[in-house]
Amino acid sequence: MPLEKARDSGVRAFLNFDIWGGMTGTVPLTLVAAVARNGALGKDNAIPWRAPSDLKRFREITWGRPLIMGRKTYQSIGKPLPGRETLVVTRDPDFLAGERPDHLHVAGDFDSAMAQASLLAKSMHAAEVILAGGAALYRLGLPRASYLRLTLVDCAPEADAFFPEVDWERWRETWRERPERGPNDEVALEYVDYQRL
Repeated sequence: MPLEKARDSGVRAFLNFDIWGGMTGTVPLTLVAAVARNGALGKDNAIPWRAPSDLKRFREITWGRPLIMGRKTYQSIGKPLPGRETLVVTRDPDFLAGERPDHLHVAGDFDSAMAQASLLAKSMHAAEVILAGGAALYRLGLPRASYLRLTLVDCAPEADAFFPEVDWERWRETWRERPERGPNDEVALEYVDYQRL
């Protein structure tokens, strides 16, 4: 099943649309992550592999959607990503206390970020809220997630950040693709999407 069809068919099932085309109800949460064979996400606030093909997939999945991430994840990127509304979760009240870049929002905790992201999703007519890390936020988000969009990375690097344990009995695989390795990818990738049962 093509990526767009798999993404839209599953996500739309969780939404209700009124006669004016507006969304009602809860906007689903999707966790998007690149995970190594050993569960690794990163080391020293950096991704321990190079895979431009996965960055392209990340852009396709997250474009036009609110994007929740932790402060360290945001600092590793360094700026709000274009085409998205970025919500940074931090307990630091002085984080970006001065002039804030456009399309950047700050929340003091995960619940506040989810509330803001849901409002943003509705105003953007986005079908989902994306959680993009790091490890602590994935742990908080996993019990609330409706979807997982994972890139399985064929390596097992040293790491200090890991994806949380998943009870796979509660998830159904909806799509899988093993793309051709890109010329600048250091590792082989496999894309797998899951929907909560």
